[in-house]
Amino acid sequence: MKGVWPRVALISLGGFFEFYDLFFTGYIAPGLVRSGILTPTKPGLFGSTGIAGFVAAMFSGLFVGTALVSFLADRFGRRTIFTYSLLWYTAASVIMAFQHHVFGLNLWRFISGIGVGVELVTIDTYLSELVPANLRGRAFAINQTIQFCAVPVVALLAWLLVPRSPFGLDGWRWVVLLGAAGAILVWWIRRRVPESPRWLAQTIGSSQAVVSIPRGSFAEMWRPPYRIRSIMLIVFNLFQTVGFYGFSNWVPTLLIERGIAITSSLEYTSIIAIAAPFGPLAAATIADRLERKWQIVASAFVIAVSGILFGQMTGAALLIFFGVLLTLSNNILSFSCHAYQAELYPTRIRALAVGFVYSFSRISVVFSSFAIGFTLDRFGVPGVFSLIAGSMLIVMLVIGLLGPRTNNLALEVVSQ
Repeated sequence: MKGVWPRVALISLGGFFEFYDLFFTGYIAPGLVRSGILTPTKPGLFGSTGIAGFVAAMFSGLFVGTALVSFLADRFGRRTIFTYSLLWYTAASVIMAFQHHVFGLNLWRFISGIGVGVELVTIDTYLSELVPANLRGRAFAINQTIQFCAVPVVALLAWLLVPRSPFGLDGWRWVVLLGAAGAILVWWIRRRVPESPRWLAQTIGSSQAVVSIPRGSFAEMWRPPYRIRSIMLIVFNLFQTVGFYGFSNWVPTLLIERGIAITSSLEYTSIIAIAAPFGPLAAATIADRLERKWQIVASAFVIAVSGILFGQMTGAALLIFFGVLLTLSNNILSFSCHAYQAELYPTRIRALAVGFVYSFSRISVVFSSFAIGFTLDRFGVPGVFSLIAGSMLIVMLVIGLLGPRTNNLALEVVSQ
């Protein structure tokens, strides 16, 4: 297969199923409550029977996958781990779809999360190494445009299926199983994407005695110039997910909390979700023109403002308008930060380092999901969006003050 863009498209198609699996959490949550497996909130701060516990199970798995397992992409190659992590979480999701008790549901959601976490990191490192410097931002924008197409798909399926039980099977189970059916594409995709040329060059070179290429290590993350970058990205990842997943995982529940019926809530959510791919698609034209760090800062600002306004609205039109604005800005932030953190480390530790710093976003969601549930219970929907706005302010400060420039620079230059 020749050309950069077909490769980007195929990798992104694999990522489509990863995003489907990742984002169905919020959309099937009302169905899990309806079927009696979960409770709407939590009986205690760390209760496992509520929606927060289900969200936390997924992101606990994501934390393990990104922090402890993603290094495998440095060891065995991007292409191999891309394939097997996709198969891993697809199989786990199928098993989860047939669970009837909260323990089994959360256990298999956790196991699925491990595979999704590895896949997230592998795709980022894979893409950053396959495309030239002047196309890197656009490649990540197109990548996430394709991946975010999964969001309206899962939202539409949830709207159609979650309130119903086709053929006697709960609608939420159908939503999970339909996404898992995409696994048949995995091997087809694998045969048509090459291994990362940078990873191959490093692996082949380091295996020859005449070439001395240093092997990466975890300790290298904490040496200059990577130490400041690692600290910056840890803080960033701890707080950026409060806005991103605080909205996407909770929006149907937040709407129901405002007195909107489950069917209308899923309808509004489906309309909002249609906007998901358009954020990175619209930003693709400026992705390599506007410095990456300022893309992140600007989108975080819009998230904070539009979130506060969303929390004040009661009318359907304004709820949808600000929900769409939140979705667009969240997804611009998403593609910008995925590209950004993959640029800041050398090839020998890219998957290891990105996986480690990114893992803090996963553990953040575990705790922030309970914090959002607590805030929703005590302070209502406006309180949730005040929490999101404060988190976005921290994102703006840490990236704006500490982030290096990366646009149109070769990875070898950025990593010096």
